[in-house]
Amino acid sequence: MIRSTPVFIIALVLVLCASCVERKLTITSQPSNALVYMNGREIGRTPIETDFLWYGNYDVQIRKEGYQTLKTHSRISAPWWQWVPIDLLAELMPWHPTDHQSLHYTLNPAPASDKPVQTLIERATEMKSEIEGPVARRP
Repeated sequence: MIRSTPVFIIALVLVLCASCVERKLTITSQPSNALVYMNGREIGRTPIETDFLWYGNYDVQIRKEGYQTLKTHSRISAPWWQWVPIDLLAELMPWHPTDHQSLHYTLNPAPASDKPVQTLIERATEMKSEIEGPVARRP
């Protein structure tokens, strides 16, 4: 029992000093200020830095007015020090390891509308007058 006490104390100190791995993801786009959705959840506007929990595939949507919505799958790969069983050692290190990943997307401009704006306004005015017109009488 006396011999195992130092081993226990060393193990306890390692566990108490252990730090979790910090995972950061930076997403940028051209043009910037585009709205980003990851796995169906809105996370903010580009450029944005966010935490992530797992490595693998993510469904990503990038939206900005005047540009085509980009729907894609992006893979975030683990660095070598996050592979099993090395990841356990990284989790037990007394310093705070950080994994910083980056994704960049380029949006294409939306195609120009075939109908001029004035034609759409005229059609909307006609529809409004039809809706606000006299109420049909019931028989």
